[in-house]
Amino acid sequence: GLKNLKRHYRNQKLNMENTAAEASTPPVQEEPKVDAPQSAEEDKTAADDQEINAFEVKAGAEGVDYDKLIDKFGCDKISEAHLAKIEELTGMKPHRFLRRGIFFSHRSLDFILNAYQQGRGFYLYTGRGPSSESLHLGHALPFIFTKYLQDAFDVPLVIQITDDEKFFHKQNLTLEKCYEMGKSNIKDIIAFGFNPDKTFIFSDVDYIATLYPNVCKMQRALTLNNVKGVFGFNDSDNAGKFAFPAVQAVPSFSNSFPHIYGKKKNVPCLIPQGIDQDPYFRMTRDIAKKLKYEKPACIHSKFFPAITGLHGKMAASDTSTTIFLSDTPKQIRNKIKRHAFSGGGDNLEEQKAKGANLKVDVAYQYLQFFLEDDDEYRRIGEEYSSGRMLTSEVKQICADSIAEFITEYQERRKQVTDADVELFCKVRPIDPTSSKMPSPPPKEEKGKEKNKED
Repeated sequence: GLKNLKRHYRNQKLNMENTAAEASTPPVQEEPKVDAPQSAEEDKTAADDQEINAFEVKAGAEGVDYDKLIDKFGCDKISEAHLAKIEELTGMKPHRFLRRGIFFSHRSLDFILNAYQQGRGFYLYTGRGPSSESLHLGHALPFIFTKYLQDAFDVPLVIQITDDEKFFHKQNLTLEKCYEMGKSNIKDIIAFGFNPDKTFIFSDVDYIATLYPNVCKMQRALTLNNVKGVFGFNDSDNAGKFAFPAVQAVPSFSNSFPHIYGKKKNVPCLIPQGIDQDPYFRMTRDIAKKLKYEKPACIHSKFFPAITGLHGKMAASDTSTTIFLSDTPKQIRNKIKRHAFSGGGDNLEEQKAKGANLKVDVAYQYLQFFLEDDDEYRRIGEEYSSGRMLTSEVKQICADSIAEFITEYQERRKQVTDADVELFCKVRPIDPTSSKMPSPPPKEEKGKEKNKED
């Protein structure tokens, strides 16, 4: 598997430039924007009937009101202009997650695209908290999208395995178990097809010594009241919960990876994430200014709904209604046919007469994530909402689409070896340049304009 991956990416390279910006390059300027006030209590009231924070997602029957979240969190909506610019810069059609508004909001995305256009570049940062042996479909979303971003922009990627966080938050797990599940999840992550020449995966337990200088700076800049306000912790919570947010924050600072960026502390970072993780990086952006580091940019996704309805996101705790990446096609079809909440009529006559409510129909909602063909996706919506298509048909299409995705994924997963894990996790030089990025504009020579006037 590894040799084929490396060969694939070498063949894609287009005369990669081997120059990087000097450590003293000033940050690209962006319009000042004040992030919304951040508190766990405010996050809970982002909409009248929903509760969204870093640890919990609850919504009404029709799901999360994302427009209200944008207003409450103070982020910006991704526009058609953003999609057009991404296509212009990469030469690739925007991913279906962008076309369909699954990744729907951002912080400083314009800054990232402008930095790339100016030849400065950026890197990607995402992560995984190992709480189960296998990933489920909800876990897959940021990795599917991050893979697209890495291919489209040809930039470095760092992936954090937060084995320490899960130990602090899950009283039934030992640190050794969290570490072991993290190693298994790394194989799951590699199977999404990331470029081994541009990707560094690290366990917090293994890499903490390198992160620690920035962690210390971050922790000193935070107060206990800051952390309580953002995450809702109280005096009975263990100290690890209070200390951890700084550990998740500092991979967004480029000098946390000296084997990639040396001492450069102003390389822009883009973080694909679920909107529930935004509190971590609202906090990080505030502290970055105090530390004179570049503020990380964020791009937020909607939640992958629970199979029983749009009131919450898919969770690993209920194995009977969660679709895991280790499930067989038979298990997938059974879970969708038996448990997927339907927006269709209660009987055949009602469905034909009134059609389905697409907003609450889980099988149709799942198709927006996994059915690539935009025309077919629209056709199914029109047929189903008009009553010309039945719930059983839509569930079958949904089950087949997901089963196809997972079967292909499982074939790649079988090929991932311990040697692959060792390579991706090895602290090694990684070329920070992009073969697709425009060259930086030439620097003006001193005295050039004066000579012209003379």
